[in-house]
Amino acid sequence: MMKGVCFLVTVALLALASSLASASDPSPLQDICVAISDPKDGVFVNGKFCKDLKLASADDFFYYGLHIPGNITNPVGSMVTPVNVEQIPGLNTLGISMVRIDYAPYGQNPPHTHPRATEILVVLEGTLLVGFVTSNNENRLISKVLYKGDVFVFPIGLIHFQFNVGKAKAVAFAGLSSQNPGVITIANAVFGSDPPIDPDVLTRAFQLDEDVVKDLQSRFWWDNN
Repeated sequence: MMKGVCFLVTVALLALASSLASASDPSPLQDICVAISDPKDGVFVNGKFCKDLKLASADDFFYYGLHIPGNITNPVGSMVTPVNVEQIPGLNTLGISMVRIDYAPYGQNPPHTHPRATEILVVLEGTLLVGFVTSNNENRLISKVLYKGDVFVFPIGLIHFQFNVGKAKAVAFAGLSSQNPGVITIANAVFGSDPPIDPDVLTRAFQLDEDVVKDLQSRFWWDNN
């Protein structure tokens, strides 16, 4: 009897672990599902219409250009080049994507979050100060300086950042556990929303004078994606 109970508990724990370890995107329902914009002769799966399997080609799974540096002459001093389902239609339903991030000296990828993906980042060139903040009520900063070849993980949904602390340009690549991870840049979302958030809300939330809030809302918030 006890062996039977232990077996059932083991199976239940393995099932739970398996579900927790899965990517944020739903599991594929077929081998491939190349995303198309025109629903004609397509099948709707995982947020995109799928191309007829017989019409899929190598180009549906290919992207050219990650060797090209992004334009970092902007206010935040960085540029993110995404490679997700919008760039590679064949990523549809596969639960993975990637980005290249270029940083100017002392440039940063500002505090942001990916609502649908965990991120794993590797530094190719330069020195980056990176970190993420845990959720309420602890709000603990977990941070580290990374050098060429170092790898760091940003858990799904948590606010994180990268800052080039070196005097030279930096480059990093990152993988994300979603075909469409999404990005919410905190400053842009809070002070650059359309329409604007009522200044009274932000005045109390950030404990700032209303004039400061209105000044922040009047600025152009740069999107480096």
